[in-house]
Amino acid sequence: MGEHCFKPSTTTPCTCPVCGKTFKLKVDLSKHMRIHTGENLYCFGDCGKSFNRKWALAAHIQIHTGEKPFNYCGKSFSQKGTLTACDVCGESFTRKSNLLIHVKHIHNRGKQDEN
Repeated sequence: MGEHCFKPSTTTPCTCPVCGKTFKLKVDLSKHMRIHTGENLYCFGDCGKSFNRKWALAAHIQIHTGEKPFNYCGKSFSQKGTLTACDVCGESFTRKSNLLIHVKHIHNRGKQDEN
């Protein structure tokens, strides 16, 4: 298990010196610091794109391989998630942002129509 930032007599967490976000474990603060430093440890050789998290590299590789290992309602997806259906046509999306884009462009409904 990672080293705790807490001292036995205190409950002071590790604090990011850049943004002030707090973490219980030093390892989590170290991973977070990559956001500020721009350090990317995981690089994909085929295209040269690099990432600061291993899971982000794995997700990116699926773009190149076309792998879509998650199946819901007869559709394949590259990422695991919860499906959200369009209230108008029933099409399903794994991300709410994609649903909102769909509704805006396919059904011509924007925020102004919500009032």
